[in-house]
Amino acid sequence: MLRTGKVGLISGGGSGHEPLHAGYVGLGMLDAACPGQVFTAPTPDQMAAAAEAVDTGAGVLFIVKNYEGDLMNFDMGREMSGRDIVTIVTDDDVAVETSTYSAGRRGVAGTMIVEKIVGAAAEQGADLTALAALGTRVNMMTRSMGVALTSCTVPAAGRPTFAIGDDEIEVGVGIHGEPGRRREKLQSADALAEEMVAAILTDFGADAGGDVLLLVNGFGATPAMELYVMYHAARRVLEGRGATVVRSLVGNYVTSLDMAGCSITVSRLDDETLRLWDAPVHTAGLRWGV
Repeated sequence: MLRTGKVGLISGGGSGHEPLHAGYVGLGMLDAACPGQVFTAPTPDQMAAAAEAVDTGAGVLFIVKNYEGDLMNFDMGREMSGRDIVTIVTDDDVAVETSTYSAGRRGVAGTMIVEKIVGAAAEQGADLTALAALGTRVNMMTRSMGVALTSCTVPAAGRPTFAIGDDEIEVGVGIHGEPGRRREKLQSADALAEEMVAAILTDFGADAGGDVLLLVNGFGATPAMELYVMYHAARRVLEGRGATVVRSLVGNYVTSLDMAGCSITVSRLDDETLRLWDAPVHTAGLRWGV
């Protein structure tokens, strides 16, 4: 039951990334999710209907990953609804500036961090303007990069999206199987973590140090043991470069169907965002403090 006067939070996008986004509907995160077909943006009427369902009078915030179809359809949904809706866009991927589905950087695993922190603030009564500013700030403090050992297989296609050798790895891959920076021979976890974390910290520039949240996210087919190996390597690189990992998360949170691989996300934390990250959450995909 939605609380009157609470800003409604909605996110969505193509299916195939579970538990994003439907798995994050609940206390302390989203109020509704709009899933489309696999790797396909949901339709504008879905967004309009979701906005109607969660609008209790305080307005609605759309959290949208930076893909052209998502942006277009969410904007059309906003116009169709005629409600007080503000949109924030996530674009945390540092691997490439422009890819198959996006103009500019892709929105990837950092989207979940934005949803959690903004969701906590909404639960505590923040208004629409404050939530939009907070979400934009968290996105700016968050960077990600991924690698893939295999392609994903879209059910409608029935075959892998791209071919890759058993001894190869795609560096900088997106969450739909989009190409990354380059294809090369398989490397150790230490070498991959060094490159991925270096790219993230370089992108942060002078703001690379301080307290951070480290998320090592699986793409759907990577064993937990391997994700923890990558976490250990990434944490060692981060702390060797002056960052302090004060919060961690390891597992499958933003997946790509059956792809083997993972991403590293680093989100810089301050007192406010740390408090909101720690706030209670109770969803199918994320749960603590309740």
